[in-house]
This record gives sequence, structure tokens and C-alpha cells, in this order.
Amino acid sequence: MDRDELIQLIKEDRLIAIMRGIYGDDAVRTAEALAEGGITLMEVPFDQSRGEDQENTLDAIRRISELGCGIHAGAGTVMTVEQVQWASDAGSEYMITPNMDADVIRKTRELGRVMISGALTPSEIADAWKYGSDFVKVFPAGNMGSAYIKAVRAPLKHIPLMAVGGVNENNLKEFLDAGVCGFGIGGNLVNAEWIRAGAFEKITALARVYRERLIEALQ
Repeated sequence: MDRDELIQLIKEDRLIAIMRGIYGDDAVRTAEALAEGGITLMEVPFDQSRGEDQENTLDAIRRISELGCGIHAGAGTVMTVEQVQWASDAGSEYMITPNMDADVIRKTRELGRVMISGALTPSEIADAWKYGSDFVKVFPAGNMGSAYIKAVRAPLKHIPLMAVGGVNENNLKEFLDAGVCGFGIGGNLVNAEWIRAGAFEKITALARVYRERLIEALQ
């Protein structure tokens, strides 16, 4: 899928599942469970505190990207241009950062990948957009609340914002009403205890709930 098609898909699907610390066979089974529940955009974040997990992250991206079935893998917590290159080589179709880094944005665009830059303040959001981010992830959205996003969007409504951090199936509509175009959802969806227990059917069921709540909120 090319850049423009993926950007359109993100705008339409709106939900990105964040698979933090999920590697190997568990990553594959989690991805399959999410896809069965209707969520096909999946972020595998780098763990910046654990260098030894870097290869696990890249392996998970590679394995998920090879699944097909309409699944689209992305790399998260991308903080260096080297990580952009490694993730792209592993098959990551988009890069997601926790912060605004002009060099990371430029490298992502240079490689033809979709960029979702993290930001919080109006200045950071505007700079991320200026440097070429396709979407801007407001993080941590849950701590700031939907009222903050609504206020920020007043002068910056030309910039597509995504809410990440503290998003759950019960506040999707609240953030949509504030003007976000999509969401990144981590532990509230990708439940580590369920994965350890092999209860992947629970992830599928919850993914369906998120998809249904989103459809209801958009009506």
C-alpha cells in the first residue's frame, strides 16, 4: 500500500492498537486476534530503556507485516533516524513517536513512510506539521482531557490530531466530539495478562467492542 492509500486508511479506520512489549509468537497471535476483531493497524513500540529488545521489536514488526489479511504494522516510540531506517527495513509502513523530532520526521518522509509525530503543546503540534508529519499524536491525551484538544484545535483545526494515552472504549465519543481523527490504544485493549494466559479470544472480543463504539460515535 502506498503512502496516500495508507493515510486514507488511517483516516477511515481511526484505531491503532499499541502492542507494547509483545514479541515473538505472542505478537503474531495478538495481531491475528486484533484483526479478527476488526482492528488491522498495529504499532509495535521500541523500548528505549532496553537495548536488547530492539531486535525483538524489529522481529515482531517483520512477522506482523508478513501476515497479510489487511494488517498494517507500524513502529512506535521511534526516537532516532537509525530506528526509522531499521523499522522501515523490517516492513514498518508508518512511524509513531512520543515527541516532536524534526530529523525523525524528515527521515520517515524520505523513506516514503507515513509519519505520526507525538506532540503536546500548540507549538510542538504546529512544528510537527510544518516538518512533514502526516498526523500529530496528542500525548498524553487522557491526562490533558478532551477539553484541551478542543481548545488546541480552535486555531489548529487544519492539522489532523490523534488521541493517545488514556483512551478507552468509553471515551472514544468524547474525543471524537473534540475533533480528533483517530486513536492509539495500548493496555486498555492489548491486555498483557490475557496474552500471557493465551486468552486471545478476549482481545478479539474487546477489539469488536472498540469498533462498534467507534461506529456508534460516528453516527
